[in-house]
Amino acid sequence: MNQLRSVLYMPASNRRAMDKARDLPCDALIFDLEDSVAVEAKEQARKQLLEQLQSGGYGPRQLVVRVNGATTPWAEADLLALAQAGVGTVCLPKVESLEQLQHSRELLRSGLSGGAEPNLWAMIETPDGVYNVEQICSAGPPLQALVMGTTDLAHELRVPVRADRLGLQYALSKCVNAARMARIVVLDSVFLNIEDSPAFRFDCEFGRALGFDGKTLVHPSQIADANEVFGLSRGQVEWARRVMAAWRTAQTEGKGVTVVDGKLVETMHIDEAERILALQPVGLGRPQ
Repeated sequence: MNQLRSVLYMPASNRRAMDKARDLPCDALIFDLEDSVAVEAKEQARKQLLEQLQSGGYGPRQLVVRVNGATTPWAEADLLALAQAGVGTVCLPKVESLEQLQHSRELLRSGLSGGAEPNLWAMIETPDGVYNVEQICSAGPPLQALVMGTTDLAHELRVPVRADRLGLQYALSKCVNAARMARIVVLDSVFLNIEDSPAFRFDCEFGRALGFDGKTLVHPSQIADANEVFGLSRGQVEWARRVMAAWRTAQTEGKGVTVVDGKLVETMHIDEAERILALQPVGLGRPQ
């Protein structure tokens, strides 16, 4: 299982930026056909993106394409084109219901010409999406991740922008809980002020404290902090290895319990150790 500590949005209309992204140490890229592409450039951006993906060179990182919203004139064409091209992961913006997600999935299926069905990432950006998030998560595979979009959400909730995201905490925690119930990844929203590194670092730490797996990003300068805050430390990895080794020894000796670092090891510690050891960072940033 790959970690998704840092997930960078990349405008599909900017070929130069997409070329440079091949060398960035992020865990995933979201090539964007939606907000970052002007109306008059939608068709060209889609064509350019498919050419870019065909040329490859992005290494092991996960590649995702965010399509235009379900109510826009470009949504169906985006989904059909991506399905035909064999794109592995599709990000659906402003998902508000299970029915909306299933409709997009059916369009993708109708465009498949063999090959696997794409993974889906669902963006939660509206009060309706938050209200229905458990139902959305009940879709099961190929739904792989929830992605928070709090710029639109804060606007619709009429909450002020604050460092502690006070007015968004209910929505954020509800979505984290829904993702955990569904055993899928949940990614925190973007931080728009690319010149305020300390504030971005705080935003990452706040998201980590809420339980998010990683952070969506708008600029390469944010990658290092996201990788560090959401990544695993060497201490965590070493702890997990000690726990698993002690547990195996206890099992071999017929013991039901064991102790690591003076603390009793319970089933939840075994589960956490297994989760840590299963995670693999795909970017250049490694555990410190």
